[in-house]
Amino acid sequence: MSAVPYTQTTHVPNKLGVLVRRTIETLVLPLAGIVVFLVLWSVAAQKIDTSLGKFPGPAAVYLQFGALYSEHIIEREKAAAFYKRQETRTKERLAQDPGYAPKLRAYTGKETFLDQIFTSLITVMSGFLLAVIIAVPLGIATGLSKTLNTAINPIIQTFKPVSPLAWLPLVTMVVSALYVSEEPMVAKSFITSMITVTLCCLWPMIINTSVGVAAIDDDLLNVSRVLRLPALKHIQKIVLPASIPMIFTGMRLSLGIAWMVLIAAEMLAQNPGLGKFVWDEFQNGSSDSLSRIMTAIVVIGIIGFLLDRGMLQLQRFVSWDKASASR
Repeated sequence: MSAVPYTQTTHVPNKLGVLVRRTIETLVLPLAGIVVFLVLWSVAAQKIDTSLGKFPGPAAVYLQFGALYSEHIIEREKAAAFYKRQETRTKERLAQDPGYAPKLRAYTGKETFLDQIFTSLITVMSGFLLAVIIAVPLGIATGLSKTLNTAINPIIQTFKPVSPLAWLPLVTMVVSALYVSEEPMVAKSFITSMITVTLCCLWPMIINTSVGVAAIDDDLLNVSRVLRLPALKHIQKIVLPASIPMIFTGMRLSLGIAWMVLIAAEMLAQNPGLGKFVWDEFQNGSSDSLSRIMTAIVVIGIIGFLLDRGMLQLQRFVSWDKASASR
């Protein structure tokens, strides 16, 4: 009786089924959800009348994307022409007067939609990074010391529920009093928005970092004691690797909250970002205002999603616990 040769053909249907299931989960289902959402949005928009006309549907928002990009291109061409004229005049003046000290002027045209997106991203990341520098070390310290945690916890729990926008008037007055310069490097509105973002980022990061550090396995702590690691080595080799999943959980929560708060802060502080764009369009009240505001809302949502996915990918890169960075 001859032996039947072993083949792997029986595994092909299983592998094909897994591939089909993954494709459905990662591509087909999300696309189906987006299509259903767009259809419902389009139908609902046709039934809503406002003082400025019909509520904008997906088609109107799509057209505004193109219009806003065209405005950006036109504004960049104006800026290039301005600097070209300035350069030409400077050369002519130097030809007549070699001792002339030219002073280049910055282009003062209006901020375009893409410029405002860039401004908002810089503001939110500046405030977020400042919060990381403050919150992570403080969270580690409170997680390692029960005494410090007992002392600081009432302060954290008191200020955690306070809306960052409640701080905005105080922040505005403090920045106006302390940030005084004839030629400031950045605008006061940027500093005000950035500090507001920092205030809303602090608490989730401090709490999650502290909880992650306090929950480190006793076996790891015993290893550190056996090796007699110095305090900084203990934090570097034991505390940080073990608490990274909780630290990144706090960072992701903080970044999401920061992006939401930034838009409102920019409206009130008049920082030239997406929040100011939405407010200006609301005040403008033109026939295109609703579709332009809706376009900004879509962009805000997409950027928020991308920021969260970017933080998730960073967590997967640095964390040992891949399961905690799975969604």
